[in-house]
Amino acid sequence: MEGGTIVEKIILNKENIEANRESILEAYSKVQPKNNKLPIPTKKQRKLLGIGRDQGKATAKYIRVTPRKMKIVIDLIKDKSLDEAYAILMYTPKAASPILTKVLKSAEANAVNNFGLNRDDLYVAEAYANPGPILKRFIPRARGSANRINKRTSHVTIVLKERV
Repeated sequence: MEGGTIVEKIILNKENIEANRESILEAYSKVQPKNNKLPIPTKKQRKLLGIGRDQGKATAKYIRVTPRKMKIVIDLIKDKSLDEAYAILMYTPKAASPILTKVLKSAEANAVNNFGLNRDDLYVAEAYANPGPILKRFIPRARGSANRINKRTSHVTIVLKERV
């Protein structure tokens, strides 16, 4: 794999990234085998290559709604257009709906303002809720014992892309 060794050298310095941008982007767009992964580019290198400029992404962390409850609403808006996702969230009576609306607005603003994407072509490409830290609380029970209550938190991420 000669391409893999070239890419490793290219990622390391700025001049080679600027000179061989197309070949590097092509290498990163291919599916890589597990035993021969390309090095993960740093934030500065991703910016030089222009990776991630075709999407708007927003994350809300430490949300006091369980990931399981978030996932119910997230599954409703996945692969929907932006306006359709807003309409679904507006009329879904769940605790996660206003939070997801806020994250969706942020992702839209990131896509339109930072990367100049067309708002009418945007759709929810990815949306997921990962578990955050669990707040452990105790409640008194009979005969001097106690039960633990887990107050779960979640980290929500929404990625918007343009429909082609």
